[in-house]
Amino acid sequence: MTNTPENTSPDAIPPADIHDARTRIGQQYFVATTDEQGLGAVDAVADDSAPRSQWGEAWHNLRKRPMFWVAAVLILVALLLAAFPQLFTSTDPRYCVLGNSLDGPQSGHPFGFDRQGCDIYSRVIYGARASVTVGVMTTIAVTIIGTVIGSIAGFFGGIWDTLLSRLTDIFFAVPLVLAAIVVMQMFKDQRTIWTVVIALSIFGWTNIARITRGAVMSVKNEEYVTAAKAVGASNLRILTSHILPNAAAPIIVYATVALGTFIVAEATLSFLGIGLPSTVVSWGGDISAAQSSLRTQPMVLFYPAIALALTVLSFIMMGDVVRDALDPKARKR
Repeated sequence: MTNTPENTSPDAIPPADIHDARTRIGQQYFVATTDEQGLGAVDAVADDSAPRSQWGEAWHNLRKRPMFWVAAVLILVALLLAAFPQLFTSTDPRYCVLGNSLDGPQSGHPFGFDRQGCDIYSRVIYGARASVTVGVMTTIAVTIIGTVIGSIAGFFGGIWDTLLSRLTDIFFAVPLVLAAIVVMQMFKDQRTIWTVVIALSIFGWTNIARITRGAVMSVKNEEYVTAAKAVGASNLRILTSHILPNAAAPIIVYATVALGTFIVAEATLSFLGIGLPSTVVSWGGDISAAQSSLRTQPMVLFYPAIALALTVLSFIMMGDVVRDALDPKARKR
């Protein structure tokens, strides 16, 4: 039987023909040696290190973000002002001399004086205590309330989900500041920091409840939850030990942003005169008192306003970078 080009083996091709095929114009090819590829260096990946957890991976991404460090520094300064204001000023914010009314900056008084002759710098420093305390305590309260209600609704479903979801809708329909105004009007003679915290907490938990419900529903059918049920773990243990830790990321992100929102809400109530009393130094109260001097001495209003804006901005920035770190899809976008 005569060999044809189709059934001719490569070994049967004469060496000269092979050389011609390799050097034919437009068909030259080159095979790199193993050393030039550097395969040993490419494949030298350590496989004995433990994989990062979700929070470890989040921290690994957070510490590379300049915005995270800027927000962290601003938040740290705000917390230090609220906890230890005496470290930044020795002037009593309630000590006022009418003879210094609306005077400019002086030695020891870098921001000047307000209309009552009070040192603006010391009032800005001490004003952080009321505003930040209200924001932190309200955030803790609404996170606890919203997490409990949302996790029960999302985990058990059925009638529990229906009742708690409708309850959430009812509270969600009421604007937060309007509801806080109504509640504060009921305590005209008992307005303290804790009164403001209670007023904001009663109607401020709805968003966290919704977020928690959705997060719990998204993870309650995962394999590790099924495995926990198979070994006889109770519902409470499954919810607290397996579901909530894996559903905490969106809750933490929203709580960080909400903290700034509650600081603004406190300032709004104090600005309207129905929040903290005038005896309590707060940024909102100072902004309200500075309205009458806005045209002649705008800096009296500027200093507490910029302190409030920077504090709120820092928590919003922190919420954004934490969300990006905990959400892989957000990092890809």
